[in-house]
Amino acid sequence: MSHHYSGPDYGFPHGDARLDLTDLYAFPKPGDTGKSILIMNVHPSVGVSPPGPTTEVPFATKAVYELKIDTDGDLVANVAYRVRFTTDKNGAQTATLRRVEGEQAPGIGDDGEAIIEGAPVSTAREALVTENGDYRFFAGWRSDPFFFDTMGALNNLQFTGEDFFTGKDVCSIVLEVPNSVLGSGKLGLWHRTVDGASGNWVQADRGALASQSVFLSGDEKAAYQAGQPADDARFINVFAHSLEHTGGYTPEAAKRAAGILLPDILPYDPRKPAAYPTNGRTLTDDAIDVFLPILTNGKVTGDNVGHHTDLLDSFPYVGKPHKVRSAV
Repeated sequence: MSHHYSGPDYGFPHGDARLDLTDLYAFPKPGDTGKSILIMNVHPSVGVSPPGPTTEVPFATKAVYELKIDTDGDLVANVAYRVRFTTDKNGAQTATLRRVEGEQAPGIGDDGEAIIEGAPVSTAREALVTENGDYRFFAGWRSDPFFFDTMGALNNLQFTGEDFFTGKDVCSIVLEVPNSVLGSGKLGLWHRTVDGASGNWVQADRGALASQSVFLSGDEKAAYQAGQPADDARFINVFAHSLEHTGGYTPEAAKRAAGILLPDILPYDPRKPAAYPTNGRTLTDDAIDVFLPILTNGKVTGDNVGHHTDLLDSFPYVGKPHKVRSAV
């Protein structure tokens, strides 16, 4: 179910829904091939373990929401965008977007060059957008664009075609950036949340490709969430072990399949059309129908759920939230 519910027992990392990554998207800006749209979605509005609504506070103020970009193919970030949130006395949140590059990019923290400061976070249906030069930024509640028969997945992959995410919301961080700041050629993208509630920065969740960490990381889930793409080869065996059970693979075939899924990065070349999983991901790409045949060794090819129809044609592209929330 993408990265929804990527904590223990389909819960949330560190027990905080606001730290739970859901989906990463990257695609050329419609009508302007010189820019890209990068979307990090976090914080599902409804949980499954335990079931029910999550907090209405959109983002954690003691956390960093970060997009990592590898520009040279070594699985180590060369550029990073970091977002931190603050809350005023009335409960309204604002965001600061920072950029780091070079030796600082793989690191952890909240430093970097401020690109946008004091951007208001949206809690109503209107999208509050902040611009600075060639950058455009949005953060706040939106309609969750992910589509999947979650209950069918939890029922031994017995799909009924019922989209669990219809009517659900998520918190989006949307960036419009000039391609010139992303480097040239093919990129590797991933996102992560970093929790600072303990007084130290601790990576809470990370990922790029849909669903695999939720279903395949097994007993290594905590280590996987704390890991880095450059070290993902160490998870091939645990992925393979899970694939043997879910797909009936032989041990050798399971390792080959695991090697397709790792490292957990999203390839993206801004010069080419986006199409998951080979080049970025659009809001209508059916990531689950890509993953299920690998998970099941071809026994299940889809969940009979189609993309949502409430998407926008312009920035921030993610549909309006289904629920209006107060700033408090």
